[in-house]
Amino acid sequence: MTPDPDALARPRCAVFVATSLDGFIAREDGRIDWLDAANARVPAGEDCGYGAFAAGVDALAMGRGTFETAHAFPAWPYGALPVVVMSRSMRALPAGLPPTVSLSAETPRALLARLGAAGHRTLYVDGGALVRAFLAEGLIDEMTITVVPVLLGAGRPLFGPLAADVGLELVDSRSWPFGFVQSRWRVRGESSR
Repeated sequence: MTPDPDALARPRCAVFVATSLDGFIAREDGRIDWLDAANARVPAGEDCGYGAFAAGVDALAMGRGTFETAHAFPAWPYGALPVVVMSRSMRALPAGLPPTVSLSAETPRALLARLGAAGHRTLYVDGGALVRAFLAEGLIDEMTITVVPVLLGAGRPLFGPLAADVGLELVDSRSWPFGFVQSRWRVRGESSR
């Protein structure tokens, strides 16, 4: 069987996310105050691997909710990194964003085909609903999940129902004295390389 050339050219898809111990990425109303409080206990200069991760990506896709959170920060946190906001409900982006930010209603596969054709090699996928959409299509290659020592009891989950099991292989795991536990997982199956 001849491999699909489009599949070979698609960017590698990676997730880097923090969750509460009970698996939530935000409160039900989207607030991440619990994460801000936890980050206040992190020593200055410690980024829990985010800098190294970010240095290895050349584009970012985020969902509408994640965009709304990032857009509310005092400054745009992604510099000149190309960012694609994935939304079927947004009609336009707010004014004042860098020209590297674009809006798309494409499917995950269509986005990857376009980004691959443009030469992108590693896509950072951010936002619970978007991560679930990419997982459902077998497009996530690796996930770095940092568990923060707090129970929220309710909120927006990182994961949800899937049509089939998604097998994972532990790449590495580490912990810090301030309670964060981080695991990096390779997704097995059709999406792994």
